[in-house]
Amino acid sequence: MAKQVNILLIYTGGTIGMVKNYKTNALHAFDFNNLQSKIPELNQLDCKISTISFDQPIDSSNMNPEYWVKITNIIEDNYNLVNGFVILTGSDTMSYTSSAISFMLENLNKPVIFTGSQLPIGDLRTDAKENLITAIQIATATKNGKPRISEVCLYFEYKLYRANRTTKINAEHFEAFASPNFPHIAESGVHLKFKEHLLYHPKKNKKLTIRKNLNNNIVVLKLFPGISLITIETILNTKGLKGVILETYGSGNASTNSNFISLLKKTINKGIQIIDVTQCIGGSVILGQYETSTILQKIGIISGKDITTESAIAKLMYLLGEKIAPKDFKTIFETSIRGEITD
Repeated sequence: MAKQVNILLIYTGGTIGMVKNYKTNALHAFDFNNLQSKIPELNQLDCKISTISFDQPIDSSNMNPEYWVKITNIIEDNYNLVNGFVILTGSDTMSYTSSAISFMLENLNKPVIFTGSQLPIGDLRTDAKENLITAIQIATATKNGKPRISEVCLYFEYKLYRANRTTKINAEHFEAFASPNFPHIAESGVHLKFKEHLLYHPKKNKKLTIRKNLNNNIVVLKLFPGISLITIETILNTKGLKGVILETYGSGNASTNSNFISLLKKTINKGIQIIDVTQCIGGSVILGQYETSTILQKIGIISGKDITTESAIAKLMYLLGEKIAPKDFKTIFETSIRGEITD
């Protein structure tokens, strides 16, 4: 007889954990200790579900690296006790959070599935039930006695994505997320279908390592026509700055203005890492494809390739926290370490 699968549900906050008092129309936190009595469909899954909730549920707008460390601490403490994790967070910052967790969990060999909802769990037309039930089902899925998923994923509206490839694209539709540069890795329809060739497979017999030293002394600098040099200079001279996500045009292009290039060069010479990511929803940075990016390549700008801004932020915080040697930083950032960029 197969051993029962144990799943730990971690609730940090967010819409999915809210229920409405229909007398007052006020929202209050859902008691996840009574989860299976409130959602009896979960009893059809052959698994045991335990829950841990933050003492004070947080809105996704208040999510930060301290809470990311708190989530990884819970995973670390329970890693050998359960078969998989489902993490409920607010959807607004879910791509940031799940991307960060993917970098913080090195040699992960169990499923960590993020989900949430656009409507509260008690709402008449809620998407919370389906998202939650299927996320748990995915976390329990095995093949030949091993988990089908061994990475950090995000499940929303019938699709399972690699978490560090996602971005939130809609605040109103149930289909809130997209993975513009990497296909979804599973789909929930009449059957739950996994795309085996897309699944991330960790190195065998490697022990889980938790990376908690994140350095958030970074900034996102989004270029736009007419941005002033004074604004750019002020941002790049921020005290304690260690890294910059430079959101450029198209395939990594930026102004060739000599004063602008000089500012970037001075910043790099101070040991500050600058990552070039595209403002486009889909596509990749290809430094040197056009003259307007060739000069960026020459001064040592790092190519983010087809990474999302959310994932670039998380990866930059992670690598800065690891104190990578400056000579190696560019090579490591431009290499896929959790499936976050296309090799």
